[in-house]
Amino acid sequence: MKRTSSALDHPLPARPAKRREASPSDPPSASTSNATSSLALPPLTPPTRPPPFQQPLPLLTFSYDSAHILYFNDSSKRYYVDPPPGADLNYGYDKWIRRPDERGRLDALLRAYETAREKAERKPELGNVTAGAVCWRGVMTKILTAPYESRDGFALNVMLFNDTLYLEEHLTSARLKEKNDMPPRQRLMTYYGYAFESWCTSDSPSGGGWGGDVNTNAQWCQVVKTKLGNTRLVMGGEVDCVRPGQDTLVELKTSMAIRGQQDEARFEKKLLKFYLQSFLLGVPEIVVGFRTPQGHLTTLQSFKTLNLPRMVRGKPGAWDAQVCLAWGDNVLSWLRTELSRDSDSNLAGRGENREDGVPSVWRMTFTPGEGMRLAKLNEEDVRDVAGHVDEDRIGFLPRWFLENEEAYKAANGEATGGPVGETAAEGSVDGKATTGSVDGEEGDAVFDSAPPQPAARSATGSTWKI
Repeated sequence: MKRTSSALDHPLPARPAKRREASPSDPPSASTSNATSSLALPPLTPPTRPPPFQQPLPLLTFSYDSAHILYFNDSSKRYYVDPPPGADLNYGYDKWIRRPDERGRLDALLRAYETAREKAERKPELGNVTAGAVCWRGVMTKILTAPYESRDGFALNVMLFNDTLYLEEHLTSARLKEKNDMPPRQRLMTYYGYAFESWCTSDSPSGGGWGGDVNTNAQWCQVVKTKLGNTRLVMGGEVDCVRPGQDTLVELKTSMAIRGQQDEARFEKKLLKFYLQSFLLGVPEIVVGFRTPQGHLTTLQSFKTLNLPRMVRGKPGAWDAQVCLAWGDNVLSWLRTELSRDSDSNLAGRGENREDGVPSVWRMTFTPGEGMRLAKLNEEDVRDVAGHVDEDRIGFLPRWFLENEEAYKAANGEATGGPVGETAAEGSVDGKATTGSVDGEEGDAVFDSAPPQPAARSATGSTWKI
């Protein structure tokens, strides 16, 4: 099998010398605005042949504690409890410990990916864990919802290394400052979501009251493998809680109480993101707390994730999940084609902006109503993506991960994360490829049963400070 930009063929560059950090006032370089390739948005009509999507299979979970230190255990796992009637979502606002928004690095997910592959060597039932693409769940949600996004654009950094795509959200210094300096009203609205999660969860299966402390450093995350079309995906994302005694995953959301048709239409539009966020990680239930403008809980409603597409079907301007999945499949295939072409052309000699054998860094930019544009970054932009020299990155990937990938490839031969045949079933939950549906009706892509849940894990584990 042909390899692309293997680190076994070309040594990684030496660690860089100290360099100047990019200033927020630095103008964008030409490479980020001159696209080398583009992909137009699809028509909003159901595809004649939607891509298969395999049921997400849990690989492992990990926790961040109150100091945001990573542990491969379930110490931050929470259990669902019913909130008190009329709960005040303003409660505890003055004690909120909010972790600042920062660049969406893949480091924790890459640690989990390596751990999952080691686990798969001991548990053959996990199948092939080698991925064709690795990203956080939020990144894939942005890609999939793009056909219906009319307001907010986004940008992703992309690398291809040893046949695996890596994607992270790109946030400029100005955008990070904007996210961390929210206007007071917007900050309060954000807190309402965290307060609802706190009212609805307990650190014990037997329940217990909430003392009013919200610390967004603490998180419990799940890592899954799945397959969209011909691309094996490994994704990670935060999970709010589980049902006590069942351990089925639950996503918690808040929304304004519905007072008329306009509110109903807004809520149904929000359901697309609710749906995909849960669908991608195999979360079967979404509990929505409806609130007043002043932040008091009025009603509580539970939704089955797989039923959401049916709720909006046939309504004016309704979204269709099959459109989203087909678009996501096209985006991943397009990225692989474009980046593989560049890697092949640079194997024989030094590329314009990289050392021999070191993958280029690309920027994929989404413009609402238009589609995706792809551009290869120049040296200055790559330095900005890499961040401070102390992080020791090659592109946005940490050096330790690329070095570990060298060792893994050397030990395991030519197993890659590249595309697999349409009939391949390895890694599926039930031993056969799942062409499942997004809502349980014929012609869609349904799972045969509720997504499996991760087994309980010990309270001890390796730790890294991220």
